[in-house]
Amino acid sequence: MLTALTIQDIVLIDRLDLDMAGGLTVLTGETGAGKSILLDALGLALGARSDRALVRAGARQGTVVATFHLDPAHAAFDLLRDRDIDVETELVLRRTVTADGRSRCFVNDDPVGAGLLRELASHLVEVHGQGDQQGLADSATHRQLLDEAGGHVDLAADVRGAHEAWRRIEQDVARRLEAIEEARRDEDYLRHRLAELEDLAPAADEEEALLSRRQRLMGRGRFLAVLDEVADHIVGAGGAIEHTGQALRRIERSGEAERLPLLLQALERAAIEMEDVTAQLEAARDATDEGEGSLEEVEERLFALRDAARKHRTAVEALPQLLDDTRTALAAIDTDTEALTATRRLAGDARADYDARAARLSDARRTAASTLEQSVACELPPLRLGKARFKVTLEDQPPSAGGLERVGFEVATNPGQAFGPLTKIASGGELSRLMLALKVVLARGDTGRTLIFDEIDAGIGGATADAVGERLARLARGRQVLVVTHAPQVAARADHHLLVEKSGDDTKSHVAVRALDSTQRLQEVARMLAGAEVTPAARAAAASLMTQGQHA
Repeated sequence: MLTALTIQDIVLIDRLDLDMAGGLTVLTGETGAGKSILLDALGLALGARSDRALVRAGARQGTVVATFHLDPAHAAFDLLRDRDIDVETELVLRRTVTADGRSRCFVNDDPVGAGLLRELASHLVEVHGQGDQQGLADSATHRQLLDEAGGHVDLAADVRGAHEAWRRIEQDVARRLEAIEEARRDEDYLRHRLAELEDLAPAADEEEALLSRRQRLMGRGRFLAVLDEVADHIVGAGGAIEHTGQALRRIERSGEAERLPLLLQALERAAIEMEDVTAQLEAARDATDEGEGSLEEVEERLFALRDAARKHRTAVEALPQLLDDTRTALAAIDTDTEALTATRRLAGDARADYDARAARLSDARRTAASTLEQSVACELPPLRLGKARFKVTLEDQPPSAGGLERVGFEVATNPGQAFGPLTKIASGGELSRLMLALKVVLARGDTGRTLIFDEIDAGIGGATADAVGERLARLARGRQVLVVTHAPQVAARADHHLLVEKSGDDTKSHVAVRALDSTQRLQEVARMLAGAEVTPAARAAAASLMTQGQHA
């Protein structure tokens, strides 16, 4: 609900602060008093196109601030949260326009674009006026409005859910089918690649292990050369073992062994130690051959892995995964065919579920369309639209989240005239009253938006104006309705009355707005009845109208 409107330096308004309330609020005043300026200013705060001509002459900039108090679950808050703008229950829209035409927009002091204000406006305000219809005139809203009128919103939601489930499974079918077709196109290549990779049998981290082995094997030659050199000194011709043996034999043949017992024992120990050295040399040589293979074998394996990686345009470490993927792709030709068959069955079941729900929704919409046509037809004669005919069209469409039909509201305002869209067939005044009739019939709890009717009573009077006033008052129960009117029958039914007045001369004018108390309201309604001179008879008639309005 719009709770406050502040206007500064807009056209003929210096400064205006209005507190707004729920129910039916009327704005009245002499023709040309400036009532349209208020609506233009509010439109500016709601994202309408800015114009430097709106800035009051001599002012640097004009500003409009519109404050709304909303339920926390209001759709406008979801829109703002998507833009990372935090709000609670109060929404403040501010728009400035400078004298050179530049415009700035704010939501709760956060700078935003005019586009966001227009999006918010669709959730906050609905305007019905001469050539300025929103909401009901937008054919995109008609299907939802019909569902709300018929009380089958939940069924429509079920259809959307069933359609989403069906399309999701159909997308799964398409993905599986594409994967199978791709696998079959490449089947011969996949089988050839599988044979190559299975023969190669790449292992995880094999390249790194081979590089380490190659490094070790390249150093083995140097190590063996050291062992050979040591062996030459120990066991080779003229080596330590041979010399030690010769020394022992020389002592034994000399017959002097008894005189050299310690030397003999030392040489014998040395011979035994040399045998142990020989064993250690052999063990060291054998250890270099355990599990390593030859350098040529390691390099051959390493080169084979790298050739395969280049051929398949991947890294060596990815070859084991490529092997697994190849097996999986070939297996998928069979297994995915079975899964595809099962998924197609699920898609068929989901389509059948959607069709059943959509058919029930179509039946409900046909019933609701007939009821809506009859209800609107009853509202038209009192609004001087007795010759008009209203029709709800249900046009078949391919299955969609919205069901099996497009919904449109059409009207024919004269006998013999073909039906057509609301905005193309009805004149401005007819359209405003038609919108009122529709809004009264459809208003089942749409209390979230402020409704604005701009001179809906244009060109009517008497009983027709009274009928308009009665319906506006009915519509305002539980919601906020703002009406710019020249009809005393409408003004007499208001919960709140704002009088728009212009003062000054042709060189400098000023627009002011003031809230009227009961006595002032009586005087204003009497003026609307009598014109320039308010007579006692006019006051009596005004009092009668207001009394009737209060008891209606």
